[in-house]
Amino acid sequence: MTLQIGFVLFPGIQQLDLTGPYDVLASLPDVKLHLIWKDLAPLTSSSGLVLSPTITYDDCPVLDVICVPGGSGVGPLMEDEPTLGFLRQQSQTARYVTSVCTGSLVLGAAGLLRGRRATTHWAYHDMLATLGAIPVQERVVRDGNLFTGGGITAGIDFALTLAAELYGEAAAQLVQLQLEYAPAPPFNAGRPDSAPQPVLDEANKRTAQSRKTRGEITARAAARLG
Repeated sequence: MTLQIGFVLFPGIQQLDLTGPYDVLASLPDVKLHLIWKDLAPLTSSSGLVLSPTITYDDCPVLDVICVPGGSGVGPLMEDEPTLGFLRQQSQTARYVTSVCTGSLVLGAAGLLRGRRATTHWAYHDMLATLGAIPVQERVVRDGNLFTGGGITAGIDFALTLAAELYGEAAAQLVQLQLEYAPAPPFNAGRPDSAPQPVLDEANKRTAQSRKTRGEITARAAARLG
């Protein structure tokens, strides 16, 4: 039976949160991938790349895997009731409920992280607890049928982990080899604890306003959840 895998698309999505896992999962046998939004009008990602939904919330089939990527547009999505309602509905029957980066905050706003282990981008990790999650500092975190990936590039690790769950380690390793996913970054600056202090200071400066805004949204979401 064909696996139905859906990614929520939205304005301001971080395209690599989507396209990294998409490429991994699209390489698996007998899968159907959907890019889901309220309508089929093209959407612009946070980097300006234009993406087109393939199906609407109303027409989306029952999914085996539902995934929420992150991005600059996550804040409005956390207060978008049609999206939150869609996630709650799909989570009742999905085999796996998943996210990449700050997409986990959207799952949290939908009430799907309460009492469960989860991760997100390092700059927003502290907001998980506000939404009732158990924050874990790992690149990929599993809690039952909930899979969450860390920031942006962790989406590839997340998708390979999920691929192994769906089809076994050998199938996931084959996809990894086909994609030549063998990270060897030129700098050891990919985490706050390894980045040079001036680099970390600049990164924190650039996310300060976003943290403030998302913190306020997260607090409102937590209040709605009670």
